[in-house]
Amino acid sequence: MRFLFNWLRDKKDYAPNKWLVCAAVMVGAFMSVMDVSIVNVALPHMMGSFGQNLSAITWVATAYSIAAVIMVTMAGWWTTLLGRKKFYLISFVIFTVGSILAGTAHTFPEMIIYRILQGIGGGSLIPISQAILRETFPKKEQGMAMAIFSMGVVVAPAIGPVAGGWLTDNLGWPWIFYVNIPFALIGMVMVFLFVHDPEYLKRGVKKIDTVGILLLSFGLTGLQTILERGQEMSWFESPFIFWGTVLTALMLSGMVYWELFVSSEPIVNLRIFKNPQFMMGVCVILLFGIAIYGTTFILPQFTQRLLNYPAFQAGLVLMPRALALICCLPIVGKLYNHVDPRIMMIFGITVVGYSYYDLGHLAVTAGQANIMPVLFIMGTGLPFIFVTLSTLSLSTISRENMTSAAGLFNLFQQVGGNIGYALMATMLDRYTQIHHAFLATHINAWNTSAVAMYHQAAGLLHQHGLSAGQSRTASLALINGAVTKQAEMIAYNDISFMMMFLFIVLVPIVLMIPVPKAAAAEVHVAEM
Repeated sequence: MRFLFNWLRDKKDYAPNKWLVCAAVMVGAFMSVMDVSIVNVALPHMMGSFGQNLSAITWVATAYSIAAVIMVTMAGWWTTLLGRKKFYLISFVIFTVGSILAGTAHTFPEMIIYRILQGIGGGSLIPISQAILRETFPKKEQGMAMAIFSMGVVVAPAIGPVAGGWLTDNLGWPWIFYVNIPFALIGMVMVFLFVHDPEYLKRGVKKIDTVGILLLSFGLTGLQTILERGQEMSWFESPFIFWGTVLTALMLSGMVYWELFVSSEPIVNLRIFKNPQFMMGVCVILLFGIAIYGTTFILPQFTQRLLNYPAFQAGLVLMPRALALICCLPIVGKLYNHVDPRIMMIFGITVVGYSYYDLGHLAVTAGQANIMPVLFIMGTGLPFIFVTLSTLSLSTISRENMTSAAGLFNLFQQVGGNIGYALMATMLDRYTQIHHAFLATHINAWNTSAVAMYHQAAGLLHQHGLSAGQSRTASLALINGAVTKQAEMIAYNDISFMMMFLFIVLVPIVLMIPVPKAAAAEVHVAEM
Protein backbone atom coordinates (compact mmCIF):
# COMPACT_ATOMS: atom_id res chain seq x y z
CA MET A 1 0.00 0.00 0.00
CA ARG A 2 2.83 2.39 0.83
CA PHE A 3 4.42 1.62 -2.53
CA LEU A 4 1.15 2.55 -4.25
CA PHE A 5 0.91 5.85 -2.37
CA ASN A 6 4.53 6.71 -3.21
CA TRP A 7 3.94 5.88 -6.86
CA LEU A 8 0.85 8.07 -7.03
CA ARG A 9 2.57 10.90 -5.20
CA ASP A 10 5.72 10.92 -7.33
CA LYS A 11 4.23 10.05 -10.69
CA LYS A 12 4.80 12.86 -13.19
CA ASP A 13 1.74 12.15 -15.33
CA TYR A 14 -0.64 15.06 -14.61
CA ALA A 15 -4.03 13.50 -15.29
CA PRO A 16 -4.31 10.85 -12.54
CA ASN A 17 -2.92 13.09 -9.82
CA LYS A 18 -5.39 15.94 -10.31
CA TRP A 19 -8.26 13.81 -9.03
CA LEU A 20 -6.29 12.75 -5.96
CA VAL A 21 -5.46 16.39 -5.24
CA CYS A 22 -9.10 17.29 -5.81
CA ALA A 23 -10.33 14.64 -3.36
CA ALA A 24 -7.74 15.69 -0.79
CA VAL A 25 -8.63 19.39 -0.66
CA MET A 26 -12.38 18.98 -1.05
CA VAL A 27 -12.62 17.06 2.22
CA GLY A 28 -11.41 20.13 4.11
CA ALA A 29 -13.55 22.63 2.20
CA PHE A 30 -16.70 20.54 2.59
CA MET A 31 -16.24 20.03 6.33
CA SER A 32 -15.44 23.67 6.99
CA VAL A 33 -18.59 24.91 5.24
CA MET A 34 -20.84 22.21 6.68
CA ASP A 35 -19.76 23.05 10.23
CA VAL A 36 -21.52 26.41 9.85
CA SER A 37 -24.97 24.91 9.23
CA ILE A 38 -24.73 21.56 11.03
CA VAL A 39 -24.64 23.31 14.41
CA ASN A 40 -27.82 25.33 13.96
CA VAL A 41 -30.25 22.44 14.47
CA ALA A 42 -28.45 21.38 17.66
CA LEU A 43 -28.61 24.79 19.38
CA PRO A 44 -31.92 24.09 21.21
CA HIS A 45 -30.36 20.95 22.74
CA MET A 46 -27.24 22.89 23.77
CA MET A 47 -29.45 25.43 25.57
CA GLY A 48 -30.41 22.74 28.05
CA SER A 49 -26.91 21.33 28.38
CA PHE A 50 -25.29 24.70 29.13
CA GLY A 51 -28.24 26.43 30.80
CA GLN A 52 -28.30 29.32 28.31
CA ASN A 53 -31.12 31.20 26.61
CA LEU A 54 -31.56 31.41 22.83
CA SER A 55 -29.75 34.73 22.54
CA ALA A 56 -26.66 33.44 24.33
CA ILE A 57 -26.49 30.00 22.70
CA THR A 58 -26.30 31.48 19.21
CA TRP A 59 -22.76 32.59 20.08
CA VAL A 60 -21.82 28.96 19.41
CA ALA A 61 -22.45 29.68 15.73
CA THR A 62 -21.27 33.30 15.84
CA ALA A 63 -17.89 32.46 17.40
CA TYR A 64 -17.07 30.04 14.57
CA SER A 65 -18.19 32.49 11.89
CA ILE A 66 -16.09 35.36 13.24
CA ALA A 67 -12.91 33.28 13.46
CA ALA A 68 -13.51 31.68 10.06
CA VAL A 69 -14.14 34.93 8.17
CA ILE A 70 -10.92 36.46 9.55
CA MET A 71 -8.88 33.45 8.46
CA VAL A 72 -10.55 33.38 5.03
CA THR A 73 -9.31 36.92 4.46
CA MET A 74 -5.80 36.24 5.79
CA ALA A 75 -5.30 32.95 3.94
CA GLY A 76 -3.03 34.47 1.30
CA TRP A 77 -0.75 36.08 3.88
CA TRP A 78 -0.46 32.93 5.99
CA THR A 79 0.33 30.96 2.85
CA THR A 80 3.20 33.32 2.10
CA LEU A 81 4.45 33.14 5.68
CA LEU A 82 4.37 29.36 6.19
CA GLY A 83 3.98 27.82 2.74
CA ARG A 84 0.61 26.69 1.43
CA LYS A 85 0.82 22.96 2.13
CA LYS A 86 2.20 23.45 5.63
CA PHE A 87 -0.41 26.06 6.48
CA TYR A 88 -3.21 23.89 5.06
CA LEU A 89 -2.13 20.94 7.22
CA ILE A 90 -1.77 23.14 10.32
CA SER A 91 -5.28 24.53 9.70
CA PHE A 92 -6.63 20.99 9.31
CA VAL A 93 -5.05 19.94 12.60
CA ILE A 94 -6.44 22.98 14.44
CA PHE A 95 -9.91 22.35 12.99
CA THR A 96 -9.81 18.69 14.08
CA VAL A 97 -8.56 19.48 17.60
CA GLY A 98 -11.25 22.16 17.91
CA SER A 99 -13.90 19.60 16.84
CA ILE A 100 -12.75 17.10 19.47
CA LEU A 101 -12.69 19.73 22.21
CA ALA A 102 -16.09 21.17 21.23
CA GLY A 103 -17.66 17.72 21.59
CA THR A 104 -16.21 17.40 25.10
CA ALA A 105 -17.15 20.91 26.30
CA HIS A 106 -18.78 20.98 29.75
CA THR A 107 -19.25 24.72 30.19
CA PHE A 108 -20.47 27.46 27.90
CA PRO A 109 -17.19 29.46 27.92
CA GLU A 110 -15.33 26.28 26.97
CA MET A 111 -17.64 25.75 24.01
CA ILE A 112 -17.13 29.32 22.75
CA ILE A 113 -13.33 28.99 22.99
CA TYR A 114 -13.34 25.65 21.19
CA ARG A 115 -15.61 26.97 18.43
CA ILE A 116 -13.23 29.90 17.89
CA LEU A 117 -10.41 27.35 17.60
CA GLN A 118 -12.48 25.40 15.08
CA GLY A 119 -13.11 28.55 13.06
CA ILE A 120 -9.42 29.48 13.04
CA GLY A 121 -8.64 26.10 11.54
CA GLY A 122 -11.64 25.81 9.22
CA GLY A 123 -11.70 29.29 7.69
CA SER A 124 -8.50 28.94 5.67
CA LEU A 125 -9.43 25.56 4.23
CA ILE A 126 -12.00 27.12 1.86
CA PRO A 127 -9.94 29.64 -0.17
CA ILE A 128 -6.82 27.46 -0.22
CA SER A 129 -8.85 24.52 -1.56
CA GLN A 130 -10.26 26.75 -4.30
CA ALA A 131 -6.79 28.08 -5.23
CA ILE A 132 -5.29 24.57 -5.33
CA LEU A 133 -8.09 23.28 -7.56
CA ARG A 134 -7.69 26.14 -10.02
CA GLU A 135 -3.95 25.47 -10.29
CA THR A 136 -4.28 21.70 -10.47
CA PHE A 137 -6.73 21.53 -13.37
CA PRO A 138 -5.63 22.76 -16.83
CA LYS A 139 -7.16 25.96 -18.21
CA LYS A 140 -9.72 24.18 -20.38
CA GLU A 141 -11.06 22.36 -17.30
CA GLN A 142 -11.38 25.40 -15.01
CA GLY A 143 -15.17 25.24 -15.22
CA MET A 144 -15.13 21.63 -14.05
CA ALA A 145 -12.71 22.52 -11.24
CA MET A 146 -15.09 25.18 -9.92
CA ALA A 147 -18.03 22.79 -10.33
CA ILE A 148 -16.26 20.33 -8.05
CA PHE A 149 -15.44 23.11 -5.58
CA SER A 150 -19.09 24.15 -5.60
CA MET A 151 -20.11 20.66 -4.49
CA GLY A 152 -18.36 21.48 -1.24
CA VAL A 153 -19.32 25.07 -0.59
CA VAL A 154 -22.89 25.05 -1.98
CA VAL A 155 -24.08 21.51 -1.23
CA ALA A 156 -22.62 21.38 2.29
CA PRO A 157 -25.02 24.00 3.76
CA ALA A 158 -27.97 21.93 2.48
CA ILE A 159 -26.65 18.66 3.89
CA GLY A 160 -25.60 20.20 7.22
CA PRO A 161 -29.10 20.57 8.75
CA VAL A 162 -30.06 17.02 7.72
CA ALA A 163 -26.90 15.45 9.14
CA GLY A 164 -27.05 17.64 12.23
CA GLY A 165 -30.69 16.80 12.89
CA TRP A 166 -30.11 13.04 12.58
CA LEU A 167 -26.96 13.04 14.73
CA THR A 168 -28.56 15.21 17.40
CA ASP A 169 -31.76 13.14 17.57
CA ASN A 170 -30.03 9.74 17.59
CA LEU A 171 -26.57 10.21 19.14
CA GLY A 172 -26.62 13.57 20.91
CA TRP A 173 -25.26 17.00 19.94
CA PRO A 174 -21.54 16.20 20.66
CA TRP A 175 -21.57 13.94 17.60
CA ILE A 176 -22.04 16.89 15.23
CA PHE A 177 -18.40 17.62 16.16
CA TYR A 178 -17.09 14.06 16.52
CA VAL A 179 -18.26 13.19 12.99
CA ASN A 180 -15.49 15.47 11.66
CA ILE A 181 -12.67 13.38 13.09
CA PRO A 182 -12.45 10.37 10.69
CA PHE A 183 -12.92 12.56 7.61
CA ALA A 184 -10.33 15.05 8.85
CA LEU A 185 -7.76 12.29 9.39
CA ILE A 186 -8.33 10.94 5.88
CA GLY A 187 -8.13 14.45 4.44
CA MET A 188 -4.85 15.25 6.23
CA VAL A 189 -3.20 12.06 5.01
CA MET A 190 -4.29 12.75 1.43
CA VAL A 191 -3.08 16.35 1.53
CA PHE A 192 0.29 15.23 2.92
CA LEU A 193 0.68 12.66 0.13
CA PHE A 194 -0.70 14.39 -2.93
CA VAL A 195 -0.58 18.20 -2.50
CA HIS A 196 2.66 20.10 -3.20
CA ASP A 197 3.58 23.77 -3.20
CA PRO A 198 4.38 25.11 -6.69
CA GLU A 199 7.73 26.79 -7.17
CA TYR A 200 6.29 30.18 -8.12
CA LEU A 201 4.62 30.77 -4.75
CA LYS A 202 6.33 33.50 -2.77
CA ARG A 203 7.57 32.30 0.60
CA GLY A 204 8.36 34.27 3.72
CA VAL A 205 7.65 37.87 4.79
CA LYS A 206 10.22 40.46 5.83
CA LYS A 207 7.93 42.28 8.23
CA ILE A 208 4.71 41.22 9.97
CA ASP A 209 1.90 43.71 9.35
CA THR A 210 0.76 43.93 12.98
CA VAL A 211 -1.40 47.01 12.48
CA GLY A 212 -3.12 45.43 9.49
CA ILE A 213 -3.81 42.22 11.43
CA LEU A 214 -5.35 44.16 14.33
CA LEU A 215 -7.48 46.42 12.12
CA LEU A 216 -8.69 43.48 10.05
CA SER A 217 -9.46 41.28 13.07
CA PHE A 218 -11.35 43.95 15.03
CA GLY A 219 -13.12 45.24 11.91
CA LEU A 220 -14.41 41.83 10.77
CA THR A 221 -15.28 40.83 14.34
CA GLY A 222 -17.36 43.98 14.69
CA LEU A 223 -19.04 43.42 11.32
CA GLN A 224 -19.97 39.83 12.14
CA THR A 225 -21.24 40.76 15.61
CA ILE A 226 -23.39 43.63 14.32
CA LEU A 227 -24.95 41.54 11.55
CA GLU A 228 -25.73 38.60 13.84
CA ARG A 229 -26.88 40.63 16.89
CA GLY A 230 -28.51 43.64 15.28
CA GLN A 231 -32.04 42.25 15.02
CA GLU A 232 -32.36 41.03 18.60
CA MET A 233 -31.00 44.38 19.88
CA SER A 234 -33.33 46.48 17.64
CA TRP A 235 -30.46 47.64 15.47
CA PHE A 236 -29.56 51.32 15.85
CA GLU A 237 -31.97 51.80 18.73
CA SER A 238 -29.28 50.01 20.72
CA PRO A 239 -26.23 52.13 21.72
CA PHE A 240 -24.09 48.98 21.46
CA ILE A 241 -25.05 48.43 17.81
CA PHE A 242 -24.81 52.12 16.92
CA TRP A 243 -21.35 52.72 18.36
CA GLY A 244 -20.23 49.27 17.29
CA THR A 245 -21.15 50.17 13.71
CA VAL A 246 -19.23 53.45 13.94
CA LEU A 247 -16.11 51.73 15.34
CA THR A 248 -16.36 48.91 12.78
CA ALA A 249 -16.59 51.39 9.91
CA LEU A 250 -13.54 53.24 11.25
CA MET A 251 -11.59 49.99 11.67
CA LEU A 252 -12.36 48.71 8.16
CA SER A 253 -11.75 52.11 6.56
CA GLY A 254 -8.47 52.39 8.44
CA MET A 255 -7.53 48.89 7.33
CA VAL A 256 -8.15 49.73 3.66
CA TYR A 257 -6.04 52.91 3.91
CA TRP A 258 -3.24 51.16 5.80
CA GLU A 259 -3.08 48.19 3.43
CA LEU A 260 -3.11 50.33 0.28
CA PHE A 261 -0.90 53.27 1.22
CA VAL A 262 1.20 52.45 4.31
CA SER A 263 2.05 48.75 4.71
CA SER A 264 4.98 47.46 2.66
CA GLU A 265 3.76 43.86 3.03
CA PRO A 266 -0.04 44.09 3.45
CA ILE A 267 -1.98 41.40 5.24
CA VAL A 268 -4.67 41.62 2.51
CA ASN A 269 -3.83 42.26 -1.14
CA LEU A 270 -6.55 44.82 -1.93
CA ARG A 271 -4.86 45.79 -5.19
CA ILE A 272 -6.50 42.73 -6.73
CA PHE A 273 -9.67 44.83 -6.95
CA LYS A 274 -8.04 46.78 -9.78
CA ASN A 275 -8.97 43.78 -11.92
CA PRO A 276 -12.42 44.83 -13.29
CA GLN A 277 -13.53 41.27 -13.91
CA PHE A 278 -12.76 40.26 -10.33
CA MET A 279 -14.34 43.43 -8.96
CA MET A 280 -17.63 42.86 -10.79
CA GLY A 281 -17.62 39.20 -9.81
CA VAL A 282 -17.25 40.15 -6.14
CA CYS A 283 -20.25 42.52 -6.41
CA VAL A 284 -22.39 39.71 -7.85
CA ILE A 285 -21.25 37.12 -5.30
CA LEU A 286 -22.13 39.54 -2.48
CA LEU A 287 -25.73 39.84 -3.70
CA PHE A 288 -25.83 36.13 -4.51
CA GLY A 289 -24.76 35.33 -0.93
CA ILE A 290 -27.51 37.54 0.48
CA ALA A 291 -30.22 35.71 -1.45
CA ILE A 292 -29.01 32.11 -1.23
CA TYR A 293 -27.72 31.98 2.34
CA GLY A 294 -30.72 33.99 3.46
CA THR A 295 -32.92 31.26 2.00
CA THR A 296 -30.92 28.62 3.87
CA PHE A 297 -31.89 30.47 7.05
CA ILE A 298 -35.50 31.30 6.22
CA LEU A 299 -36.76 27.95 4.85
CA PRO A 300 -35.99 25.85 7.97
CA GLN A 301 -37.57 28.65 10.03
CA PHE A 302 -40.70 28.43 7.89
CA THR A 303 -41.00 24.64 8.04
CA GLN A 304 -40.37 24.43 11.78
CA ARG A 305 -42.35 27.44 12.98
CA LEU A 306 -45.37 27.34 10.66
CA LEU A 307 -45.51 23.73 9.48
CA ASN A 308 -44.29 22.28 12.81
CA TYR A 309 -41.67 20.00 11.23
CA PRO A 310 -39.01 18.48 13.52
CA ALA A 311 -35.38 19.47 12.87
CA PHE A 312 -34.52 16.41 10.80
CA GLN A 313 -37.60 16.71 8.58
CA ALA A 314 -36.99 20.44 8.14
CA GLY A 315 -33.51 19.61 6.90
CA LEU A 316 -34.85 16.99 4.50
CA VAL A 317 -37.04 19.61 2.82
CA LEU A 318 -33.83 21.28 1.56
CA MET A 319 -32.46 18.06 0.05
CA PRO A 320 -34.05 18.46 -3.43
CA ARG A 321 -32.02 21.63 -3.87
CA ALA A 322 -28.84 19.77 -2.97
CA LEU A 323 -29.67 16.85 -5.29
CA ALA A 324 -30.36 19.19 -8.21
CA LEU A 325 -27.05 20.95 -7.49
CA ILE A 326 -25.12 17.70 -7.55
CA CYS A 327 -26.74 16.67 -10.84
CA CYS A 328 -26.22 20.02 -12.61
CA LEU A 329 -22.74 20.97 -11.39
CA PRO A 330 -20.79 18.71 -13.79
CA ILE A 331 -23.07 19.77 -16.66
CA VAL A 332 -22.27 23.43 -16.01
CA GLY A 333 -18.58 22.59 -15.74
CA LYS A 334 -18.67 21.01 -19.19
CA LEU A 335 -20.69 23.85 -20.74
CA TYR A 336 -18.40 26.62 -19.48
CA ASN A 337 -16.01 26.44 -22.45
CA HIS A 338 -18.83 26.31 -25.01
CA VAL A 339 -21.36 28.95 -23.92
CA ASP A 340 -20.91 32.64 -23.10
CA PRO A 341 -20.58 32.75 -19.27
CA ARG A 342 -22.95 35.71 -19.04
CA ILE A 343 -25.68 33.80 -20.87
CA MET A 344 -25.25 30.89 -18.46
CA MET A 345 -25.51 33.19 -15.44
CA ILE A 346 -28.62 34.94 -16.77
CA PHE A 347 -30.23 31.54 -17.37
CA GLY A 348 -29.45 30.58 -13.77
CA ILE A 349 -30.78 33.91 -12.48
CA THR A 350 -34.01 33.40 -14.42
CA VAL A 351 -34.53 29.89 -13.02
CA VAL A 352 -33.76 30.89 -9.43
CA GLY A 353 -35.87 34.05 -9.73
CA TYR A 354 -38.83 31.96 -10.90
CA SER A 355 -38.40 29.61 -7.93
CA TYR A 356 -38.59 32.58 -5.54
CA TYR A 357 -41.71 33.77 -7.36
CA ASP A 358 -43.24 30.33 -6.77
CA LEU A 359 -42.22 30.34 -3.10
CA GLY A 360 -43.97 33.69 -2.74
CA HIS A 361 -47.36 31.99 -3.20
CA LEU A 362 -47.22 29.48 -0.34
CA ALA A 363 -49.95 29.18 2.30
CA VAL A 364 -50.03 27.87 5.87
CA THR A 365 -51.53 24.66 4.46
CA ALA A 366 -48.43 24.05 2.30
CA GLY A 367 -46.75 20.67 2.50
CA GLN A 368 -43.63 19.02 1.17
CA ALA A 369 -45.31 18.53 -2.22
CA ASN A 370 -45.57 22.32 -2.55
CA ILE A 371 -42.03 23.15 -1.39
CA MET A 372 -39.69 20.40 -2.58
CA PRO A 373 -40.34 20.70 -6.38
CA VAL A 374 -39.69 24.45 -6.18
CA LEU A 375 -36.42 23.89 -4.36
CA PHE A 376 -35.41 21.34 -6.99
CA ILE A 377 -35.93 24.02 -9.64
CA MET A 378 -33.87 26.45 -7.58
CA GLY A 379 -31.08 23.90 -7.26
CA THR A 380 -31.06 23.50 -11.04
CA GLY A 381 -30.37 27.19 -11.58
CA LEU A 382 -27.82 27.81 -8.82
CA PRO A 383 -24.82 26.07 -10.47
CA PHE A 384 -25.22 28.21 -13.59
CA ILE A 385 -24.62 31.24 -11.38
CA PHE A 386 -22.07 30.13 -8.83
CA VAL A 387 -19.80 27.91 -10.93
CA THR A 388 -19.73 30.30 -13.87
CA LEU A 389 -19.21 33.35 -11.67
CA SER A 390 -16.38 31.87 -9.60
CA THR A 391 -14.62 30.58 -12.72
CA LEU A 392 -14.96 33.83 -14.62
CA SER A 393 -14.05 36.09 -11.68
CA LEU A 394 -10.75 34.32 -10.99
CA SER A 395 -9.82 33.52 -14.60
CA THR A 396 -7.60 36.59 -15.06
CA ILE A 397 -5.91 36.45 -11.64
CA SER A 398 -2.23 35.50 -11.68
CA ARG A 399 -1.26 32.23 -10.05
CA GLU A 400 0.81 34.09 -7.43
CA ASN A 401 -2.28 36.01 -6.26
CA MET A 402 -4.78 33.17 -6.58
CA THR A 403 -4.98 32.29 -2.87
CA SER A 404 -5.47 35.95 -1.89
CA ALA A 405 -8.12 36.45 -4.58
CA ALA A 406 -9.94 33.26 -3.59
CA GLY A 407 -9.90 34.45 0.02
CA LEU A 408 -11.45 37.81 -0.86
CA PHE A 409 -14.01 36.17 -3.16
CA ASN A 410 -15.11 33.82 -0.38
CA LEU A 411 -15.03 36.66 2.16
CA PHE A 412 -17.61 38.64 0.20
CA GLN A 413 -19.72 35.54 -0.28
CA GLN A 414 -19.74 34.92 3.48
CA VAL A 415 -20.38 38.58 4.29
CA GLY A 416 -23.27 38.48 1.82
CA GLY A 417 -24.57 35.40 3.61
CA ASN A 418 -24.38 37.15 6.99
CA ILE A 419 -26.16 40.18 5.57
CA GLY A 420 -28.77 37.78 4.21
CA TYR A 421 -29.28 36.20 7.65
CA ALA A 422 -29.61 39.61 9.31
CA LEU A 423 -31.87 40.98 6.56
CA MET A 424 -34.18 37.95 6.57
CA ALA A 425 -34.54 37.93 10.36
CA THR A 426 -35.28 41.66 10.44
CA MET A 427 -37.73 41.54 7.54
CA LEU A 428 -39.55 38.52 9.00
CA ASP A 429 -40.00 40.26 12.35
CA ARG A 430 -41.00 43.66 10.96
CA TYR A 431 -43.28 42.35 8.20
CA THR A 432 -45.03 39.99 10.62
CA GLN A 433 -45.80 42.93 12.91
CA ILE A 434 -47.10 45.05 10.01
CA HIS A 435 -49.34 42.31 8.63
CA HIS A 436 -50.54 41.35 12.11
CA ALA A 437 -51.59 44.94 12.78
CA PHE A 438 -53.45 45.09 9.46
CA LEU A 439 -55.21 41.73 9.88
CA ALA A 440 -56.14 42.51 13.49
CA THR A 441 -58.18 45.52 12.36
CA HIS A 442 -60.58 43.06 10.70
CA ILE A 443 -61.11 41.04 13.89
CA ASN A 444 -64.06 42.90 15.40
CA ALA A 445 -67.71 42.52 16.32
CA TRP A 446 -68.81 43.17 12.73
CA ASN A 447 -66.76 40.28 11.32
CA THR A 448 -69.24 37.39 11.47
CA SER A 449 -66.58 34.74 10.79
CA ALA A 450 -64.39 35.99 13.63
CA VAL A 451 -67.33 36.19 16.03
CA ALA A 452 -68.46 32.66 15.13
CA MET A 453 -64.91 31.32 15.61
CA TYR A 454 -64.69 33.10 18.99
CA HIS A 455 -67.95 31.62 20.30
CA GLN A 456 -67.20 28.16 18.94
CA ALA A 457 -63.74 28.06 20.52
CA ALA A 458 -65.02 29.46 23.82
CA GLY A 459 -67.75 26.84 23.93
CA LEU A 460 -65.37 23.96 23.29
CA LEU A 461 -62.91 25.20 25.89
CA HIS A 462 -65.71 25.61 28.45
CA GLN A 463 -66.79 22.02 27.78
CA HIS A 464 -63.23 20.87 28.59
CA GLY A 465 -63.30 22.35 32.07
CA LEU A 466 -62.35 26.00 31.73
CA SER A 467 -64.47 28.64 33.43
CA ALA A 468 -66.50 31.07 31.33
CA GLY A 469 -63.91 33.83 31.82
CA GLN A 470 -60.96 31.55 31.13
CA SER A 471 -62.58 30.12 27.99
CA ARG A 472 -63.21 33.63 26.60
CA THR A 473 -59.59 34.65 27.26
CA ALA A 474 -58.23 31.44 25.76
CA SER A 475 -60.51 31.82 22.73
CA LEU A 476 -59.12 35.30 22.06
CA ALA A 477 -55.59 33.91 22.41
CA LEU A 478 -56.36 31.21 19.82
CA ILE A 479 -57.69 33.80 17.38
CA ASN A 480 -54.61 35.96 17.94
CA GLY A 481 -52.42 32.92 17.30
CA ALA A 482 -54.20 32.25 14.01
CA VAL A 483 -53.80 35.89 12.97
CA THR A 484 -50.10 35.80 13.88
CA LYS A 485 -49.61 32.64 11.86
CA GLN A 486 -51.25 34.17 8.80
CA ALA A 487 -49.25 37.39 9.24
CA GLU A 488 -46.02 35.42 9.42
CA MET A 489 -46.97 33.45 6.31
CA ILE A 490 -47.54 36.68 4.38
CA ALA A 491 -44.18 37.95 5.65
CA TYR A 492 -42.43 34.83 4.29
CA ASN A 493 -44.11 35.43 0.92
CA ASP A 494 -43.01 39.07 0.92
CA ILE A 495 -39.42 37.98 1.55
CA SER A 496 -39.56 35.54 -1.36
CA PHE A 497 -40.75 38.29 -3.70
CA MET A 498 -37.98 40.61 -2.50
CA MET A 499 -35.40 37.91 -3.21
CA MET A 500 -36.88 37.53 -6.69
CA PHE A 501 -36.36 41.25 -7.33
CA LEU A 502 -32.83 41.01 -5.94
CA PHE A 503 -32.02 38.43 -8.62
CA ILE A 504 -33.53 40.69 -11.26
CA VAL A 505 -31.09 43.40 -10.12
CA LEU A 506 -28.24 40.97 -10.80
CA VAL A 507 -28.98 40.83 -14.55
CA PRO A 508 -27.55 44.24 -15.57
CA ILE A 509 -24.54 43.70 -13.29
CA VAL A 510 -23.83 40.34 -14.92
CA LEU A 511 -24.05 41.89 -18.38
CA MET A 512 -21.36 44.40 -17.37
CA ILE A 513 -18.84 41.71 -16.38
CA PRO A 514 -16.10 41.70 -19.03
CA VAL A 515 -15.38 38.31 -20.58
CA PRO A 516 -11.68 37.69 -21.37
CA LYS A 517 -10.87 37.52 -25.05
CA ALA A 518 -9.45 34.04 -24.60
CA ALA A 519 -12.72 32.77 -23.15
CA ALA A 520 -14.72 34.44 -25.92
CA ALA A 521 -12.47 32.86 -28.52
CA GLU A 522 -12.93 29.42 -26.97
CA VAL A 523 -16.70 29.84 -27.11
CA HIS A 524 -16.54 30.97 -30.76
CA VAL A 525 -14.37 28.03 -31.76
CA ALA A 526 -16.67 25.60 -29.95
CA GLU A 527 -19.69 27.00 -31.79
CA MET A 528 -17.97 26.52 -35.16
